Amino acid sequence: MKTNMKDIDKLIKETLTKEEAKFYDELDEQNLFQMLGGLFKGKNSWLALIMNVINAVVFGLLIYCIIQTFDVENTNDLILWVGGVLVCFLTISMLKIYMWMQIHRNALMREIKRLELLISAQVQKR
Repeated sequence: MKTNMKDIDKLIKETLTKEEAKFYDELDEQNLFQMLGGLFKGKNSWLALIMNVINAVVFGLLIYCIIQTFDVENTNDLILWVGGVLVCFLTISMLKIYMWMQIHRNALMREIKRLELLISAQVQKR
């Protein structure tokens, strides 16, 4: 039983009510900008906003540390400023990784909802 995705989508939409079909259309694949926008919707939108503000502050601190690295004359101070640069890079990296994990979680939840609709459509059909 080989069917392509368009046939499955058509079959699902035929068995769903209008509200369910509208909900199913919202579960369609998103591009990168829609996924990034999805971080700022829902219960944890405040966390994404705070993390972006922290990321901007740490980026400013990173730039400051890099500038100070070129201005020092003492080796011990140079080591401290380079350590600050490394800590800033790690912080920015961890925040970005967390955001990408949230994007992946949202995409996974969308696929799970799509499967739930597919299963309910099959059950209603019988």
